[in-house]
Amino acid sequence: MVKDWIKAFRLRTLPLAFSSIITGTALAFDEFDPIIFSLALATTLFLQVLSNLANDYGDAEKGTDNENRVGPDRAIQSGAISKSQMKTAIIIFVILSFSFGVSLVAYSMRDSHIGYTLSLIVTGVLCIVAAIKYTAGKKAYGYRGLGDVFVFIFFGLVGVLGSKFLYATSFELSSFLPAMTIGLFSAAVLNLNNMRDWENDKASQKNTLVVKVGLPKAKKYHFTILIIGITSSVAYAIQHEFRLIELIFVLAFTPVVLHLRIVSKINDNPAEFDPELKKVALSTFLFSILFLVSALI
Repeated sequence: MVKDWIKAFRLRTLPLAFSSIITGTALAFDEFDPIIFSLALATTLFLQVLSNLANDYGDAEKGTDNENRVGPDRAIQSGAISKSQMKTAIIIFVILSFSFGVSLVAYSMRDSHIGYTLSLIVTGVLCIVAAIKYTAGKKAYGYRGLGDVFVFIFFGLVGVLGSKFLYATSFELSSFLPAMTIGLFSAAVLNLNNMRDWENDKASQKNTLVVKVGLPKAKKYHFTILIIGITSSVAYAIQHEFRLIELIFVLAFTPVVLHLRIVSKINDNPAEFDPELKKVALSTFLFSILFLVSALI
């Protein structure tokens, strides 16, 4: 049973989620606080697991998880975990996410204006709602082609800029550039997932962006967001006059370029997109680590 829950948590998605926190930390490294960093990672962990569990429940509830699904089996779909058990787990992770999120805000904003504290708590609640409503409920935004937008906002802008704000209670306009990189790379991971599953999603009336525009245009969109993501962080480095050694984060783009070459050749078998998810997710994580290293140099 424990093994089934660990599988349902989908811990392999955590590096992508942690990328936001690490990149935000790099942007505010002069104000680094290990307690803020630890609480932010813990909160993100609980939010990501909450999202994964709610996604499992929502897709099972709507019949999208079935024998035609290309990706790995889900917990409810396989019968390993019941819907009632999954509901209980979702409630537990809502409580954990909220509790750690409030603790994070209370500690980081202890000497700041009350308005900052309230704004961050509201943002945290929105993160919890977004984590649940991707596939769960009658108005799940993932079923209306809005998943990419929400991933860009919450993994990129909120995750990166919010993390920086927790340390420094400020952020510069230029900080949007690396935040865009994380957001767009995260959206690319979702797009790969949706390209892989687009036939079953279409049959199940899950109107992802891929279902709406078709596979050829989804591939063009994929190239566009990854290229813009690469360009954004390079533009940040140019604006801040990075030394050559500080451009070490560019190494993370090598597997992304190789990935695009592979994607360009996939036409008839959407299942071939599946191994590419891990490549982009780990490349995003590598970017965040190397971006932090560049702040340390």
